[in-house]
Amino acid sequence: MQRETIHPINGIEICAESFGNPNDPAILLIMGAMCSMVYWDTEFCQRLADTGRFVIRYDNRDVGRSTTYDPGTSNYTVADMASDAVGVLDAYQIEKAHLVGMSLGGMIAQVIAVHYPQRVQSLTLVASGIFGSDQNDRNLPPMDESILAYHANAGSLDWTDEKAVASYLAEGSALLCGPAHTFNKERAFAQVTAEIKRARNLLSMFNHALLVGDDEFEGKHADIKVPTLVIHGTHDPVLPFEHARALVREIPEAALLTLDGSGHEVHEDDWDTIIRAVAAHTK
Repeated sequence: MQRETIHPINGIEICAESFGNPNDPAILLIMGAMCSMVYWDTEFCQRLADTGRFVIRYDNRDVGRSTTYDPGTSNYTVADMASDAVGVLDAYQIEKAHLVGMSLGGMIAQVIAVHYPQRVQSLTLVASGIFGSDQNDRNLPPMDESILAYHANAGSLDWTDEKAVASYLAEGSALLCGPAHTFNKERAFAQVTAEIKRARNLLSMFNHALLVGDDEFEGKHADIKVPTLVIHGTHDPVLPFEHARALVREIPEAALLTLDGSGHEVHEDDWDTIIRAVAAHTK
C-alpha cells in the first residue's frame, strides 16, 4: 500500500492511494456522492489487490482531501468528474484500467466508458443506475422517502460538534443497510470519523447533490462496448433494484450479479462475493 498522494489534475487537486503491484492490471475504484474514498474500506482494497490487481482509490472533488468549493455552490459536472478519474489514471501512468464505481461512481464510470473508451477495460457498476437526463421517462422508482426525510435535518445540525456530526453520518449509513445484514456500528463510526478528520471542508460534500443528468449522455449506453458487470442489492433504498435492471437492458451484454437482501452498500458480508466477481470479471 502506498500512502495518500495529492495530484494536480484539471487545475485542481485530487487525493489518491494505491494498493498492490503497479505491474498488475489496474482497478480504479470510484466512490459515490458525498463520500470520500474511505468508504472503500482499506481491508477491501487490500483483499482486492491480493487477487493480483493494482487497486487505486481516490477522493472526488468536494470530499476528503481533494479540492473543495464553498458549500452550496455548483462548479462542475459529472463529465468533469469523469475527466478527473482519467486524470488519476494519467497520474499513475496507466493507459487502460478496469473501473469499479459505486452509486454516482458507477455513473461517472459510464461517462468515462462513452467519452474515453480507449482508457477502459471493463466496468463494474455497484449499487448504481442509468446516467442521463431522462430518468423520469424510464419510470424508475425514486429514493426511499425516509432517507430524504432524514437528511432534511442536516440544516439544523451543529456541524462544529464532531461527535454529533459523527452520529448523524453513522445513523444515515444505517438507513442504507439491507435486511440480510447487521449494521456494523463500529465500522460506520470508524468511517465517518475518518471522513470528518480528512475533509478539507466537510459541508462541501453536499455540493454533489446539485449535480444533474447530462443531455449529451442520454441514449449513449448502447455505445458502451466494454464488458460490464452490474452488482446490486435487492433492497437498495437509494437506487432500487429496477435501476440495475435498467442498466442491464441498456448496456449491451451487461451481466447482473444480484445481492439478495443487500441495501445501498458494500457490506463486509458481501466482500467475498464482490471480490470474487470483480476478480473474475477483470481477468
